[in-house]
Amino acid sequence: MPDIVVAFGLIATVLILTALASGLIERSVLSFPFLFIALGFALGERGVGLLVLGPHSAILEVVATLTLALVLFLDAVKLQVDELGKRWLIPFLILVPGTVLIIILGSLPLALLLGFGWVMAFIGGALLASTDPVVLRDILRDKRIPRPVRQVLKLEGGMNDLVVLPVVLVLIAVSTAQVGGLGQWVPFLTKLLVLGPAVGAAIGFAGAWCMSRVDAHMGIRLEHQALYGIGLVLASYASATILGGDGFLGAFFAGLAVVVLNQKLCRCFLDYGEVTSEMMMMMAFVLFGAVLSGIIDTVPLLPALGLAALVIFVIRPVVINLVLARAKMSWEARAFVSWFGPRGLNSLLLALLVVEASVPGAELLLATVGIVVLASVVIHGASASPIAAWYSRKASEETLVEERESTVAGLFRPEDREVPRVTAEELDRMLSSPEPPIVLDVRSRSTYEHDDAEIPGSVRVLPDQALDWIADELPKGLTSRQVVAYCT
Repeated sequence: MPDIVVAFGLIATVLILTALASGLIERSVLSFPFLFIALGFALGERGVGLLVLGPHSAILEVVATLTLALVLFLDAVKLQVDELGKRWLIPFLILVPGTVLIIILGSLPLALLLGFGWVMAFIGGALLASTDPVVLRDILRDKRIPRPVRQVLKLEGGMNDLVVLPVVLVLIAVSTAQVGGLGQWVPFLTKLLVLGPAVGAAIGFAGAWCMSRVDAHMGIRLEHQALYGIGLVLASYASATILGGDGFLGAFFAGLAVVVLNQKLCRCFLDYGEVTSEMMMMMAFVLFGAVLSGIIDTVPLLPALGLAALVIFVIRPVVINLVLARAKMSWEARAFVSWFGPRGLNSLLLALLVVEASVPGAELLLATVGIVVLASVVIHGASASPIAAWYSRKASEETLVEERESTVAGLFRPEDREVPRVTAEELDRMLSSPEPPIVLDVRSRSTYEHDDAEIPGSVRVLPDQALDWIADELPKGLTSRQVVAYCT
């Protein structure tokens, strides 16, 4: 059967099944990653044999490359860097020591249980340190969960590949002897860590700047702006690769430049990019399922399941609890964050880079990572709804300390300084004035649900979502009015 027919059939299956199964997925413990990996496995070599692919398949390489570049760009664009300001302690704590420690601890069972050499074990540890925001999508949208807790997960899922990817690329260079002495390492690291990001950042900034200027002067239809964003992803990846840098880092830094330099891409691109990204991710899950169908029996099952148990139940929870030890979070919040670090598509996409580099043992490593991903997709996907319901129920029963913060940065700063206060009598006089203030009811979830008394005309805003309300919902023309918030 011609490859183009297979590709069309695959796209059709993904699009139709995604729509038809969406209601079922929302009401069950299943997840889309599990559904499409299982579909790929069923269509693969050990299933009906309609989609027999190897790790070096050209269609898998194209889909995986486009998917990873698009995911990295969108992850960077969605980062709320302005909220962090100078408080880079949070990403530092989560991304650097935490990710490095997870890589080190994850490499130990790969070497000791599964017999990989130490370089390959560290590559595997890096692959398994990458968390997948796809499984977390519903949690990140669930406003029952306090905003800073969702931000921690979003920040980690969006940025830890920035730490993992260079580690993987450097270890690939070591294992394939691409570079030798210091004279070769310096230009290699310069191209990897400087050239690729610089090219991507330049394209991201220049592209977003050009769009904003042209749109302001002549007007550009929204659908064309959406397509323009996809063009920036491809341009940043291709340019960084052609010039000798890494295209994936180029794509990430292109998106980051748009945010950091305060340029704008229209909401239409984010919506269109999300839809395109989701379609590509689901196609990639099917393809990886088919590939794993043919190579999964090369891995000793019990040691691989032992690796999965250590990564999911021990290594990540312990490390994340350590790095969040001093955060202003309840134990429930720490448990929630430390549990949700699913391994998924990103781990498989990065593993494919190792295969494409022809590293000895790469296919065995891909199959091993695949088993961990399968276990994680099942366990984290099945537990997402019940654990989110448990945590939100705790928030409705008592006031949790993390509810008092609107940003992830706030979890790590000292206790709030004294803020100006008004008495009830003063507020009453202010409300009777010609320019009454806007009154925000920012009581915690539990307090609000147990006390139905409220100030007439007040606006109900969850305390952890006050910044969102100010940015998105403060009525135009009222920004000069005072805002008074009350909690109890």
